[in-house]
Amino acid sequence: MAKTILIIEDDAFLQGLEATKLKKEGYEILTASNSVEAFKIIDAKTKLDLILLDLLLPEVDGFMILEKIRQNKDLLTIPVIVFSNLSEDKDIKRVTKLGISEFMIKSNFTLDELARKVKDLIGQ
Repeated sequence: MAKTILIIEDDAFLQGLEATKLKKEGYEILTASNSVEAFKIIDAKTKLDLILLDLLLPEVDGFMILEKIRQNKDLLTIPVIVFSNLSEDKDIKRVTKLGISEFMIKSNFTLDELARKVKDLIGQ
């Protein structure tokens, strides 16, 4: 059975590229463009194997989403890759304290590298 990844990304073009790439790698993909959509999926107790999270989102940012995810004991073990263009040390330290698996700066990585990182974390 395919592993399920939730992509939380407000840029529709980039979200589509990420989803297409990861689907080609054999993953089932769920997408959310904001916190409301993300928590509809999360609160429905959907089994997730990994969350790919942007930090710059409308209304509620990725930091707040990550904090809420990490407050839920059922979600503590789900790997989270932050995939964002925020790259200041304070931002990286803040999400690292919240227990992310990886911090990837969008402009520094290709979709192939992202797919490899996902595979390293959760397998196929």
